[in-house]
Amino acid sequence: MEVLKEKVEEEEAAEREEAAERAERADRMDKAMMRPVEARKETTMTPETLRDLERKLAETPLPSPAKLPLSTKDTLDLSKLPLSYKTNTPREEHLLQVADNFSRQYSHLCPDRVPLFLHPLNECEVPKFVSTTIRPTLLPYSELYNWDGCAQFVSDFLTMVPLPDPLKPRIKKEEKPPPKKYTIKPPRDLTSRFEQEQEIKRQEEKKAEEEKLRREEQERVMEAEKAKPDPLHGLRVHSWVLVLSGKREVPETFFIDPFTGRSYSTQDEHFLGIESLWNHKNYWINMQDCWNYCKDLVFDLGDPVRWEYMVLGTDKPHLSLTEDDDSGVNDDDDVENLGKEDEDKSFDMPPSWVEQIEISPEAFETRCPNGKKVIQYKRAKLEKWAPYLNSNGLVSRLTTYQDLECTEVVEIKEWYQNREDTLELRHINKTTGLHTDYFQPGHPQALRVHSYKSMLPEMDRVMEFYETARVDGLIKREETPKTMTEHYQGRADFLSYRHINFGSRTKKSDGDSSESNPRPMVKITERFSRNPAKPADEDVAERVFLISEERIQLRFHCRDDYITASRREFLRRTEVDSKGNKVIMTPDMCVSFEVEPMEHTKKLLYQYETMMQLKNEEKLSRHQAWESEMEVLEILKLREEEEEAHTLTVSIYDTKRNEKSKEYREAMERVMHEEHLRQMEAQLDYLAPFLAQLPPGEKLTRWQAVRLKDECLSDFKQRLIDKANLIQARFEKETQELQKKQQWYQENQVTLTPEDEDLYLSYCSQAMFRIRILEQRLSRHKELAPLKYLALEEKLYKDPRLVEFLKVFT
Repeated sequence: MEVLKEKVEEEEAAEREEAAERAERADRMDKAMMRPVEARKETTMTPETLRDLERKLAETPLPSPAKLPLSTKDTLDLSKLPLSYKTNTPREEHLLQVADNFSRQYSHLCPDRVPLFLHPLNECEVPKFVSTTIRPTLLPYSELYNWDGCAQFVSDFLTMVPLPDPLKPRIKKEEKPPPKKYTIKPPRDLTSRFEQEQEIKRQEEKKAEEEKLRREEQERVMEAEKAKPDPLHGLRVHSWVLVLSGKREVPETFFIDPFTGRSYSTQDEHFLGIESLWNHKNYWINMQDCWNYCKDLVFDLGDPVRWEYMVLGTDKPHLSLTEDDDSGVNDDDDVENLGKEDEDKSFDMPPSWVEQIEISPEAFETRCPNGKKVIQYKRAKLEKWAPYLNSNGLVSRLTTYQDLECTEVVEIKEWYQNREDTLELRHINKTTGLHTDYFQPGHPQALRVHSYKSMLPEMDRVMEFYETARVDGLIKREETPKTMTEHYQGRADFLSYRHINFGSRTKKSDGDSSESNPRPMVKITERFSRNPAKPADEDVAERVFLISEERIQLRFHCRDDYITASRREFLRRTEVDSKGNKVIMTPDMCVSFEVEPMEHTKKLLYQYETMMQLKNEEKLSRHQAWESEMEVLEILKLREEEEEAHTLTVSIYDTKRNEKSKEYREAMERVMHEEHLRQMEAQLDYLAPFLAQLPPGEKLTRWQAVRLKDECLSDFKQRLIDKANLIQARFEKETQELQKKQQWYQENQVTLTPEDEDLYLSYCSQAMFRIRILEQRLSRHKELAPLKYLALEEKLYKDPRLVEFLKVFT
C-alpha cells in the first residue's frame, strides 16, 4: 500500500508540474498572440537581436501556394484572360511583400496555429492577395472552421409537408346531437367484470411486450445509424460570408453560406471557430479564444486586441470611446503634436484584378456543371437537372429510402417543367404502388390530380378536375372495378353526387373492348343540393334508380322545423304485359310517406306523370354514366399518348428553342436577302453586255445608239417569250401527267386498295395545285410582259448615254 501511495503521489506531482508548465506556455502564447505586430514595435532590440530574429524568420517554413491544385487549369483558356491575371502591378508586388513579412511574423509568434491564407496562386499561377480578389460590391468573406455533417439539410428535405392523399377521405368534425328531452334507460350490463379485468390485463401485457420490442428495435437502429467519429473534425477550413451588424439596418451579425445562400446565426454550434476575415480593404486575424465556438466572439474589427489587422489604413474601424476619454486623449495629443506634421502611414489596397462576373443566359439556365447535380442525404437522394435537359421535362427528383445503404426505395417525388400536358409533380409510393400525378391548369381534360395503381381501365383510380374549366361542374371522380362515384359543384340542376354500381358482364369475347361491351348498370344513386325555389317536400334530395329491380326511390329534403323527410317509391313496370295489353297505373305502383299529406300527390294522374318523368331521367342518367365511362377511357388513352410523346412547350421569347420563331426569323432574313438582291439587280447596267461589243475607247454614234436600243429591246422581248414558253411547257407537262394518272385510275379502280386511293387523291390534289399556280403565273406574265417592255423602252430613252442620240425619235 505504501508503494502504491508513493507512486500515486509521484504521478500527481508530475501532473501538477506539467499543468503549471502548460499554463505558463499558454500565457506566453496568449501574450504573443494578442499583438504579434505591436510586440515587435515596443521591444527595444539590439543589432544582434535583430539579426537573430531575421535568421529565425528566414528559417520559418511557409506554405507554398504553388502546391495548391488548380481546378480551372484544364477548363479555362488562359490566352483569353486579361493582363491583370498574368502580371502584378508595383503596388501589388509591394502588398505581396508586406503579406509575406506579416505571414512570417505570424508563423514565428503563433507556430501552433494554421498558416494564413494570404496570397494563393490564381489561374495563371500568379500569386494574388486575397483582398484584391473581391470586388467592392461583394460582402466580406471569413475563413471558418467548417461544420461537419449535413443534418440540417436532411431535416429540411425530410420534414417537407406531406402531399394530400386523394384516396383518403376527409374526416369531418363530428357535430353534437341536439339534447334529447326524453331518454330510454340502457339495458343492464350482464358481462363479467372479472373477465373484463383479465382481458384488460392481457392487453396491457401485450402492449408492454410490443413497446419493449419496439424500443429494442429503435435502439438497434439508432446504434446502427450512429455516425462514426470524424478523424478530420475541426481540421477542415471553409469560406463563409460574414455580414456585420450596424449598417443597412442589419440588427445582428450573421453568416451566409455562399453555396446555398442560406443564413446562419453566429451562435450556431456547427461553427467551430474563425481563423481570419478579409474584404476588399483589409485583412484581420482572430486573436480570440474559440473554446466556446463562435458564441463568445466579439466582432468589433476596430479592437486591435481581438482582431489583428494587416494593412494600416485610414478607413480602419476604431473602437468606440466615451466622450470623456475621447476629449482627454485628444487634448494630450493636440498639445504633444502641436506644430508637427502628421505622417501618412496608410496603405491603399490595390483595386481588384478580377473581371466582373458575367453569366450568359445559357450558363445561368444550366445552374450546375453539365446541367445535372446529385446530392446524397441520409436515407434520401436529391437529383436536379437544368430545364429542357431531359426530353420529358424532369427537373428534380427526390428519392427516400428505408435503409442507410439506400437500396430499398420508399417513395419518389418528381418535379416537371414546361410540359405540354401541364404535368407538374408525380408522387410514387413504392410501398403501396400508388401513383399520384399533379397537373397545372390548362390540361385538355381539365385534370388536376390523377391517382392510380394501374393505367388499365376499370381499376382503382381517383381523378380530380378544375371545376371552373368544366361545363358540367365535375370536381372528383372515383372509380373501382364495380363502382364509379362523381362529385359535382355549381350545376344548374343542383346535382352534387352520383354513384353507379356495375354488374358483371354476361359474356365477353377476346375481341370485345370496353366500348363495345360496357359494364351493365345495376344501381344509380344521385344526390341534389337544396333548391330554394322549390318547397322542401317537392325538392328531391336523393334519387335511386334500382335498374335490376325496376324500382325508383325518392327522398326529399327535410323542412327546417321537421326531423323526418318525405319519401316515395315507384315500381317501374313494363308498359305492355305478356298478353300485349297496355298496363294502366295502379295505386300499388307508388308507395309514399309524406310528412304533410297533400291531395294532388294521391291522384293516379300525378303519380303516372311523375313516373314517366322519372323514366326519362333514368335514361338520361344512364347515358351520362356511359359518357363518364367513355371519358375515363379517353383520358387514359390521352395520358398514354402524352407519356409517350412528352412534348415540351417553348416560350415565344425563347428564340433558340422556339422553332416557329426560328422559322419566322429565317423567313424575314430570306425576304431581306431577296430584297437586297432585287436592289442589286436594279442597280445593274442593262446596257453593259451590248456596250462590251463596241471597240474600247470609241465614241458612240447615233447609228450605234439606235442599234443598241433595238438590240436591248429585242433581247428583252425574246427573254419574255422564252419565259412564257417555259411556263407553258411546264403547264402542259403537269396536265399530261395528271391525265395519265387519271387514265390509270380508271383502268385499275376495281383492284385498288384504300391506301392506293388515298395516294391517288393526294397526288391529284397536289397536281391540281401546281397546275393552278402555273396557270396563274402564265396569266400574270402575259399581263405584265407588255408593261415591262414599255418600262425598259422608257428607261432606254432616258438613259444619259443615249438620250442625246434618241431625242429625234421621242
